Amino acid sequence: MHITRMSSSASIEGGCLCGACRYSTDAEPLNIRVCHCRRCQKATGAAFYARIMIPSAGLVIAGPVGWLSADSGIYRGFCTACGTTLFSERRSAGTIGLSMGSLDRPDSFEPTEHIWTSSKQAWLNLDDGRPQYLEGPPA
Repeated sequence: MHITRMSSSASIEGGCLCGACRYSTDAEPLNIRVCHCRRCQKATGAAFYARIMIPSAGLVIAGPVGWLSADSGIYRGFCTACGTTLFSERRSAGTIGLSMGSLDRPDSFEPTEHIWTSSKQAWLNLDDGRPQYLEGPPA
């Protein structure tokens, strides 16, 4: 899989709607995916969750971040002041997803695939040429 980074800038930065939470990392993305599962839809309040997966060790977070532990093993991070969805962390794997909508420069990255399309919204047509997987990505 080839990860497309549209900008040569090494740092990834972002934050919430109200500005109370900020994050930054110099880590290279492990993958960039759009997830259509119902858990991500519910957690973000959106039709899908576009995110950049990085190693969690390199992420610097500042501000009032709250964490919700899901029985799926994923911790969801959000701003406690405005509610913006910021993160999806899989602590057991040492990885964290950065919500593309919370990035300062979201156009700097391009998703490589769609996962869990078996749960995508019926009105959503995926015709961007990216691979689509009914469930998770292939191993």
